Amino acid sequence: MIDQDPIYCDQCGASLTQKIPAGEDRIRGVCTACDLVHYRNPRVVVGTLIEHDEKILLCKRAIEPAYGAWTPPAGFLELGESSVEGAVRETWEEAKANVEIIQPFVSIDLPRIGQIHVKYLARMKEPHFEPGPESLEVEWFHWNEIPWDHLAFPVTHWALRLRQADREQNQDRFHRGTLKWKDKGSPLDFNSYDLSDLQSYPLKMD
Repeated sequence: MIDQDPIYCDQCGASLTQKIPAGEDRIRGVCTACDLVHYRNPRVVVGTLIEHDEKILLCKRAIEPAYGAWTPPAGFLELGESSVEGAVRETWEEAKANVEIIQPFVSIDLPRIGQIHVKYLARMKEPHFEPGPESLEVEWFHWNEIPWDHLAFPVTHWALRLRQADREQNQDRFHRGTLKWKDKGSPLDFNSYDLSDLQSYPLKMD
């Protein structure tokens, strides 16, 4: 779920009231003392899909949520860095892998939890990798051996399935869409969501 609304002002520490500020169209947290409007915006998650010899590199998570499940290296974008810089950094932190970004691959919006996920295709600059502090294991998986029943997060399923489809069709595309919860089932279950507004754009690989 989306994080709880803040109750105190970032600027002066006074309490916030929830109201529609003048000139706006939705409820915001407004400071009762200094009138500062507190805006809440989606968080960006960036990561990489690293491929080599018909395999993809996955990390087994050492933290919650989804402890022990597999995912490509990814994490929250930090202030002051580009999405490419963040994806490279997260890959190093989680897999100790030094990578080169090839091209953007997918952007998926998750309005239910206020996130935007951006993943890039990448290649290893050198063969070394090992688990970082947030990973239990880091392993290469052949595409026909991906542990689909043990993947972390529905967005991981969608990203990998889109890439698998591109590979099978010998295409390179950029995909974007909104991951919509069906209002039933587990929020962590791939089958509880659809990507019905998916759009795919052909890209040319170098």
